[in-house]
Amino acid sequence: MARRVHGERSVGLLYGQRALLIGALEPLTYTGTMLSTKAGEWPFKRLVRTAKAQETIFLGTKEEADRILARVHNQHLRVEGSLPEAAGPHAAGAEYSAFDPELMLWTLAVIADSGRAMYEAMVRPLSSDEREALWRDYLRFGELFGMPRDVAPATYPEFEAWFAGRIASPALHATPHALAFAPVVAFEHPVPRGARLNLAAQNLVIKGTLPPRVREIFGIPWGPREEATFRALTATHRQAHRLMPHAVRRGRNDRFFDVVAAGERLRGGTPTPELGAGIP
Repeated sequence: MARRVHGERSVGLLYGQRALLIGALEPLTYTGTMLSTKAGEWPFKRLVRTAKAQETIFLGTKEEADRILARVHNQHLRVEGSLPEAAGPHAAGAEYSAFDPELMLWTLAVIADSGRAMYEAMVRPLSSDEREALWRDYLRFGELFGMPRDVAPATYPEFEAWFAGRIASPALHATPHALAFAPVVAFEHPVPRGARLNLAAQNLVIKGTLPPRVREIFGIPWGPREEATFRALTATHRQAHRLMPHAVRRGRNDRFFDVVAAGERLRGGTPTPELGAGIP
């Protein structure tokens, strides 16, 4: 099921930005990652690298996936430390690690919910059995990164209830850095002028699938007009999807990701807010 879902180009192009936005609302994960990254002023390069790695794990051979997983494991060894200042519900000095089981579950959760949401918006609704099969595949995906299975909800209905609780929790929090930076990386891709109309449509789909509370936290405007346009756009895509040739609708998105990375190179990087002071 995971290969079926992530093999759709529309899913592969959009779920990562949605997952990034929601994921940024766990301040311990977000701040720890930003303090540990070497990407600096090249966030789109990092986004592209992550997107390609995940597509390789979902869609590539076992050998390709194993190489990616070994590389990611080594990168995650650097993601550990303590917060210099309080961030949301986390006090100054709170420790973070890429191998913290609860933080690994949160990272998996935003990927899992976003993959499902994009498939159902752009392709078709999933049955309860398909959602269950997809969740089992995501559990395996998490295990490949070292997440203990027993930390995660065992079934899709349990996951759905757990995730809804996290979204509603007062612990969901965007630091000033996340408020300023996550929407830039999600919505302001450095694409050529001719691709900007398509980017605007993609951004509308991402915004429309976000939980309302996430839109509220990031201050994303959303009203009846946006909702109607979103519904019309996704309905049209679902209808057209049935007529698309297999090679058009399914496959990897490397060439699209490369356009984003090339655009960032051309403009010499992306200004980022200062980390350290003022994170909470």
